[in-house]
Amino acid sequence: MTLTDRPVAPDDWAMRLPLIRLIRLIRPVAAAALAAGFGLVASAAEHSLHLHLRDRVRLPDGAWQARVREVEWDARRTAVIVCDMWDRHWCRGATARVAEMAPRMNEFLKAARARGALIIHAPSDTMEYYRDTPQRRLAQAAPPVKPKVPLRNWCSLDRDRGGELPIDDSDGGCDDEPRCREYRAWTHQIDTLEIQPGDAITDSAEAYYLIRQRGIENVLILGVHLNMCVLGRPFGIRQLVAQGLNVALVRDLTDTMYNSRRRPFVSHFVGTDLMVEHVEKHWCPSITSADLLGGEPFRFRADRRATVAFVIGENEYHTWETLPEFARDVLAWRGFRIEFVTASPRVDDYHWENWRALAKADLVVLSARRRAAPRGMLDLLRQRLEAGAGLVGIRTASHAFALRGKAVEALEKNPGLAQWAAFDPEVLGGHYHNHHPAGPPTKLRLAPGAEGHPVLTGVDPGSFTGHGSLYKVSPLAPDATPLLLGHIPDQPEEPVAWVRLYGPHQARVFYTSLGHPDDFREPGFRRLLFNAMLWAVRQPIPPEMVPRPE
Repeated sequence: MTLTDRPVAPDDWAMRLPLIRLIRLIRPVAAAALAAGFGLVASAAEHSLHLHLRDRVRLPDGAWQARVREVEWDARRTAVIVCDMWDRHWCRGATARVAEMAPRMNEFLKAARARGALIIHAPSDTMEYYRDTPQRRLAQAAPPVKPKVPLRNWCSLDRDRGGELPIDDSDGGCDDEPRCREYRAWTHQIDTLEIQPGDAITDSAEAYYLIRQRGIENVLILGVHLNMCVLGRPFGIRQLVAQGLNVALVRDLTDTMYNSRRRPFVSHFVGTDLMVEHVEKHWCPSITSADLLGGEPFRFRADRRATVAFVIGENEYHTWETLPEFARDVLAWRGFRIEFVTASPRVDDYHWENWRALAKADLVVLSARRRAAPRGMLDLLRQRLEAGAGLVGIRTASHAFALRGKAVEALEKNPGLAQWAAFDPEVLGGHYHNHHPAGPPTKLRLAPGAEGHPVLTGVDPGSFTGHGSLYKVSPLAPDATPLLLGHIPDQPEEPVAWVRLYGPHQARVFYTSLGHPDDFREPGFRRLLFNAMLWAVRQPIPPEMVPRPE
């Protein structure tokens, strides 16, 4: 009940009437103040940029760990700088990627502009094209201010702060084959990006002056190319970080000039990922366009990452330890998506975790020993191989699903389980029928005619030996191609690595009877296994196997 609703005695009216009148006067004022308060909140939300900043922090053991922080930036204190999104580049691939990325970038700019951010277009070397535009005059009118540190026309690689770049761009970075001829191809910014009233155009320190004139504290930078202009231009990351601004890279709206035939011999898009990591470690955090636009971050159509499914279920050779380590150290940073389909080392464990991941596998790496499996799992494996997915089999893969003893009894008791007893001759092209006693190391040599096979790139069979017992696998299928032969004293040679094609889509199959834990410590074996995986997914095999760049 309010004061004016309360029953009031007649003799109280004289005393209460002034108070009633005061309340009636205050009510509209209070309502207006409350509305103004809500307006301030609404205004702040309208101009807020809710961002997920990702950077990398060094752990005590020296490893880097990704960290994501949620922050709110005031768009009115934020500039968005568009770096060198030209109409044309001398490299055809670079031109095509800019054109593909531009529509999403334009939507990002519209969203930032609508919230109050200043958009600065910076297509270097094209200022004459924009000479008489109000956007160009806006940038020119910004008064020079004293910087925190001297401004530079180009901010070169700072090895003391960031070391070397993780990619070799010394050839100019064109990924086309044959390489394109270098020339000044650009005349203006790509037309897909709208230049609106209130935007600015510059390619110099004017960007910094304008930022300071507007009281801007935060900068989002996007465009090309990350390993060159986005870092080095006078409006780029190195310069603005040095001036004490809060800078973030929009990592899905950038690209690199990187030739995948150069170190570290990864795809063009993985090269960009490595450059993003470099920036996050040494210069500034990054966001994605999804922070403003929602949905999924932008991805180039040609950026197709292979999925490798490791199927591990054995009890003797510790591949439940060696293969995940190999996947982490050799494959993951190269852009492969990794899945693990696992059963425990217990010989009576027929429960396979995550086996439906086989449905998306481009490559199956198999290390199992006499295990039953769900019928659906084996059916899916058949389907993937017949569809052309690659296969790499390691050691006991030759008898992965061939059962004996109690495993056969388990099969009879559980109709949901199945075996694939003929997997070795049908798929691998082998003929496993036991092994020699453990003891003497297996000496290796090239099989006759194997010279020059891609899987043997950089592999010197004389530099390592096999540490497990030598498998008896002869004779191979007629269409199998032996790569390495192994021998022990007083015994005939046996193939220890071979390849063949399988199924209607010619799936690439590689098998090796190597795979003892000590084999994984041999650089020669690791190179052989890496080559085999690349070959099986039809990816180029590099001339050398380099470690993950720092």
